Amino acid sequence: MGMSQTRSCFGYPLSIFFIVVNEFCERFSYYGMRALLILYFTQFIKWDDNLSTAIYHTFIALCYLTPILGALIADSWLGKFKTIVSLSIVYTIGQVITAISSINDLSDSDHDGNPDNIALHVALSMIGLVLIALGTGGIKPCVSAFGGDQFEESQEKQRNRFFSIFYLAINAGSLLSTVITPILRVQECGIHSKQACYPLAFGVPAALMAVALIVFVIGSGMYKKVQPQGNIMGKVVKCIGFAIKNRFRHRSKEFPKREHWLDWAKEKYDERLISQIKMVTKVMFLYIPLPMFWALFDQQGSRWTLQATTMNGKIGTIEIQPDQMQTVNAILIVIMVPIVDAVVYPLIAKCGFNFTALKKMTVGMFLAAMAFVVAAIVQVEIDKTLPVFPKGNEVQIKALNIGNDNMTIFFPGKTVTLDQMSDTNEFFTFDVNTLTSINISSNGSPMPVTHKFEAGHRHTLLLWAPHNYLVIKDGLNQKPEKGQNGIRFVNALNYSFSVTVDGKNYTDITIHNASSYQFLPSGTKTFTLISAHIPEICDKTFTSELGFGSAYTYIIRMQNGCPKEKLTEDISPNSINMALQIPQYFLLTCGEVVFSVTGLEFSYSQAPSNMKSVLQAGWLLTVAVGNIIVLIVAGAGQFSEQWAEYILFAALLLVVCVIFAIMARFYTYINPAEIEAQFDEDEKKKNPETPYCIMDPVSQTQM
Repeated sequence: MGMSQTRSCFGYPLSIFFIVVNEFCERFSYYGMRALLILYFTQFIKWDDNLSTAIYHTFIALCYLTPILGALIADSWLGKFKTIVSLSIVYTIGQVITAISSINDLSDSDHDGNPDNIALHVALSMIGLVLIALGTGGIKPCVSAFGGDQFEESQEKQRNRFFSIFYLAINAGSLLSTVITPILRVQECGIHSKQACYPLAFGVPAALMAVALIVFVIGSGMYKKVQPQGNIMGKVVKCIGFAIKNRFRHRSKEFPKREHWLDWAKEKYDERLISQIKMVTKVMFLYIPLPMFWALFDQQGSRWTLQATTMNGKIGTIEIQPDQMQTVNAILIVIMVPIVDAVVYPLIAKCGFNFTALKKMTVGMFLAAMAFVVAAIVQVEIDKTLPVFPKGNEVQIKALNIGNDNMTIFFPGKTVTLDQMSDTNEFFTFDVNTLTSINISSNGSPMPVTHKFEAGHRHTLLLWAPHNYLVIKDGLNQKPEKGQNGIRFVNALNYSFSVTVDGKNYTDITIHNASSYQFLPSGTKTFTLISAHIPEICDKTFTSELGFGSAYTYIIRMQNGCPKEKLTEDISPNSINMALQIPQYFLLTCGEVVFSVTGLEFSYSQAPSNMKSVLQAGWLLTVAVGNIIVLIVAGAGQFSEQWAEYILFAALLLVVCVIFAIMARFYTYINPAEIEAQFDEDEKKKNPETPYCIMDPVSQTQM
């Protein structure tokens, strides 16, 4: 076993401070990148919500499948230290490639602001994400176990506290990154055209991963490095396989039953290994229900972020981006971990309640289910505010008077009078089969509107005289996605003009016509009118404050010899505030504190000394399976209402929670160190001259 002289600080090995800093930087890198992914897929690559959600959860699943590979490499070949260093290099390369994939100018040869070869960006991003998954997943089972290795047998209390500090570092990194990277994303950058600055937002996490690697290597001389002990996972698989095969061979009643099915491996394998595998399989059996928790938990970065895009991010004077709402989880973790550790658990203990690790995890699952019930309630409130769009044979019509006279419009069953430069303020809904006639009048006999309206669409009736009108199919059949705002212009001038805003161009809007909608993010926008006919003395710009998820029509008309804008609202902005997501984040975070922190410690404490990384990989594998469950349920369900999907997930977790509680009731806690010490004693008695050599003296956490 490679081991440096142990140095301590405040009773802790000095080496763990390098490990904690490394974990902070690595988690900053991972969560900062992950916070951007869903919007990168939908806004840069232009995938729809369902495909983006599927790719997102596939990536997360891959990140939690690769820990098995990391555990194999660490325990069988390189050891934990070299595995962490090697895969961190792969990880850093993946982050850099992902950042490069988001450079718009990489394939924008015509400099129009849109990538000309989107396949190149997709290919690079997928390569980068695969390398990231290999790197982050490969080091996951090693880092926490490597930190536990640094403590002596007498430092049980310090090791338990280390796991809380370690988890705090994870969430401190997550907190800062999910605040910072969305801020970087909304900045504008680019060589030829200004776009959302994904390269910078992805580049900072890449830089932090490089820092994590450097910090970890600097502490090399202080670490206690346990040498790899051979392909322990291979031995486990072979032993289990032999036990099953041997039991099948001796299934006849003439062979006496054995106490445990693994005892059928005694003909070939020693009792120590069989006992260690029994410990592992007992815990692995408990892991079976756990993926359902992660199926809900990891939807913070997908479904909950997409839910936030349909809400209003204005909280007081602060404007929150949808992907920044994930910071609520990290903020609450930083607050709740020390409170739960130092206040809640001691109070429960003083009340005489035996709040074991598995009971804590059961409570965590229940809280996560309740979080999704709250998410469903919030979704119902959001749905109430959504505009009604035409369905089936319905059409919707809005009239807009851009003339200099008052106009009266005779719709079937209703009559509307519009002043000059005004609109009907709402879309009227008609059945296309009963929409027999629309007439326009202005100080004279009504004139009919002859137009074949298309069912299932909104239309704008643009009119400036009884004999002069234009019917425009709006093209907006749903509320603008991802908090964007649909903006179009109507020309009420006597000459054509163009408009530029945020790198977007509305080109050559002709007289008495309207542009198509283009979509802009929230914030203060400056619009610039472009036309040779605009007098020099006139102001060619105007500003407007955009909210979230709205659609507006700007009428450009002449006023005092200069073009001026008049705003009409087509779709109202999101009115449900993002702050309403805080209760669901609070419940999920409380669930995470009592489930995940406890699960990490439980996995370490119940693992034999030579199988800690294997059991850590098994714990992380439950996260991968959870993300696969999201893909299956979301893909198979095809829910028309998002709240129904939330309720389904909550119900599934409640069922699983009951099953887990029953399983936990029959679990017996063990102390692997005592069991292995007993084997050492027995070995000494059998071979007093050649005592058994212990390859890994790392102590266990006593439950």
